Amino acid sequence: MPKELRKRGKKKKKETDWQPKQEEESVPPGPPQPVGSTGPSWIIQNPERTEDSFNPDTPFGYVDADVKAYFRTVDIQIRDWQDTAAESGNADDVDSNEERRMFFIAALTEMAGKEKQLASDPDCSLILERMSHSMDDFVRRVFVDSLSGSYDVLVKHRFASHVCQTLFTVANHTISREQRGILPSVPEGTDKGELPTLSQLIVDVCEELFPHFTGLVTDPYASHVIRALLLLLSPNLVILHETAQNSMRSKKSANWKARQGPLKSVFKATSGKEDSAVVSTPPKSFTETARKFVELVRKELDDNETRALAANKVASPTLQMLLAVEAEQQMAQDTDSLMDRVSVGLVSFSRDNPTGTFPASDYFTTLLRDPISSHLLETIVCKCPDAAFSILWATYFKGSLPRIALHPVANFVLAKALERVDVAQLTDICVELHNTWGKMIQTSRTGVLRAVVDRCGSLKACSSEINEAIWAACQINTPDEQKLLVPCMLRLQTVQDFKATTRDSGSTHVKEEPKHKRDANGIDEPKIQGAVLLQSLLRLPEPFNQLVIQSLNSLSIEETLAIAKHPIGSRVLDAVLESPTVPMKVKRQFVLSFVGNYHLLVDDRIGSRVGDRCWAFSDTYLKEKIARSLFSQEQFLAGSYYGKFFARNLNLYLLQRRPEEWRTMQTDRNRPASAGQSTAPPPATTASASDKPKKKRKRDIANDEIEDLFSSAIGRKIKKAALGAVDVRPVSHSGKAAVDGEAGFSDVMAAIRTAPAGEGKGRVKREGRS
Repeated sequence: MPKELRKRGKKKKKETDWQPKQEEESVPPGPPQPVGSTGPSWIIQNPERTEDSFNPDTPFGYVDADVKAYFRTVDIQIRDWQDTAAESGNADDVDSNEERRMFFIAALTEMAGKEKQLASDPDCSLILERMSHSMDDFVRRVFVDSLSGSYDVLVKHRFASHVCQTLFTVANHTISREQRGILPSVPEGTDKGELPTLSQLIVDVCEELFPHFTGLVTDPYASHVIRALLLLLSPNLVILHETAQNSMRSKKSANWKARQGPLKSVFKATSGKEDSAVVSTPPKSFTETARKFVELVRKELDDNETRALAANKVASPTLQMLLAVEAEQQMAQDTDSLMDRVSVGLVSFSRDNPTGTFPASDYFTTLLRDPISSHLLETIVCKCPDAAFSILWATYFKGSLPRIALHPVANFVLAKALERVDVAQLTDICVELHNTWGKMIQTSRTGVLRAVVDRCGSLKACSSEINEAIWAACQINTPDEQKLLVPCMLRLQTVQDFKATTRDSGSTHVKEEPKHKRDANGIDEPKIQGAVLLQSLLRLPEPFNQLVIQSLNSLSIEETLAIAKHPIGSRVLDAVLESPTVPMKVKRQFVLSFVGNYHLLVDDRIGSRVGDRCWAFSDTYLKEKIARSLFSQEQFLAGSYYGKFFARNLNLYLLQRRPEEWRTMQTDRNRPASAGQSTAPPPATTASASDKPKKKRKRDIANDEIEDLFSSAIGRKIKKAALGAVDVRPVSHSGKAAVDGEAGFSDVMAAIRTAPAGEGKGRVKREGRS
């Protein structure tokens, strides 16, 4: 028997001739056949399709096949429009928007009455998410209102929960406009009652979820909807890095959604700066609703149940947002607050006994080293009261900093705690971690060192301790080795390891496989942690960033070019030009260091970006110096794939022939837009409103100098732009105004005004061609 014809299942015995073939006897008896059904008795109707049974996958019924096919075509059309807008970078014209609006109205009409079924369908739920970004304010209010009464089921559904999350995410634009008093006009003929505003509808949704809130916090599908809802109620939480991440989808869901194409509006009216607007000042009802959520968790959960949420990977992010809301509304110091529960009574102890000694808790120590709970501890460290933080630092961090700083999880909590230490605590930290800086570099755990550097910069203190920490981290022993600070720290190596790597790269014997990725010269490539640390050092005030600046100045041009052409190392050079604390003299010296090698710098994908930054920073003098150094490399830049774009900014042809005009052009480009507008000449008063400026031909532009020369002798030169504001009297070779030219100009203008309408058409037509 061929392999493709074989069927899975238990092999049946071969039937003999005398054995009767009775199909009904071979099938086990089932339940009695319903009345009115057709077909054999062994055909049983699927219980999931019956109207009386409840299927959690389809709580509102199945979507008709024809309706689903229609919405697939809607999805294809919207995707096409979104991809077109993404490629072009702007919206289409008004006619295209009107066509899309009519198409969208037809889709909304078909969706009416089927919102819940479509939201819970695996195929149509993503289509509703895509359509939510293109809905106007009135349609969003109708959509949110149509789902009312079923949000407790929708937020727990696998597919409908994402529809709710997207709906709450895009609702901030509508609520922001409602806060400014911009309300949409209600279409005529709506006799179904008054439609509340979206702000009131969101409050009603929260009221609907109140009885089920504590169960939704631990639900794998509803938890991310709750976080999006809390972010809408308290928009200030988006400033926090941890809460902004927690309001997003999971990594798996985010990767899947990224493959579905862009999700944005297809209309011109809702695209632009308005899309980035958020509710900066939420309504008073939102603040009260967020407070009710916190009070509800306090009431329904006891201390142990609240602390158990910290280790739950589903509920822990939501608990972090509740702690942030509690701290924002100044409820953290209340008796039996959530902050007091998760800190094991630390907040109440600091309130009653600020100078006492708090007994350490094993639960808190577990939070410090757990991959899930450590994120909650970061929120506690950032949001707890000042008195509680002082006791927390003295109890759990002081004296254990070396072990915590090298721990793969606890070092992130310590880095977050360093943002709140004072000068005395920062000094003790530098002393306690003196022998640990080098191990941080070797293990690539530089978060604590970077946090110390940033804190020193904000406090403007501990300059000597920072220098000692940098020397100890790279194991620098002499001032000559200080020149190797940038290449060593960029690769997270000590000076001895960097010298050994450089020495081994020049040897010819067979070496073992390197532990780290190396470049073509055999040297370890730059790492992100080292580049970020160097950028933090460059942002320090002027006395503190001299170590990095001196090391950069001591590098050879080959080493600097290698750093500039690396995608990670180039960020350090960008920080030199962008940091406000780097002296202007150092920035100019850095730009001039590439003179003579700019053609090698811009002949690279990454190096060309560094060259563009140097050009944008330079003034007219530096730009001329850069451009003149590239006269001999003009052909090289023209043939370079990346250098030709840099050559367009140089305009070497103009500099070689008319340097004064080139300098004027560069000065005008460096001048801010507001200054350029203020110095613009006033509009002409003698020209009529219907006159349009005519384009000059290339031949006219190139011959401007010759025309100026002959116009001084003829005295009949006519300027077409700004006739009433610009002095158009011809100038003689001696530089004085010609009196005959002014009279001639008046005669010509009078002749033009009194000339018949048919004259001069050929002249205008020739001048209008380009």
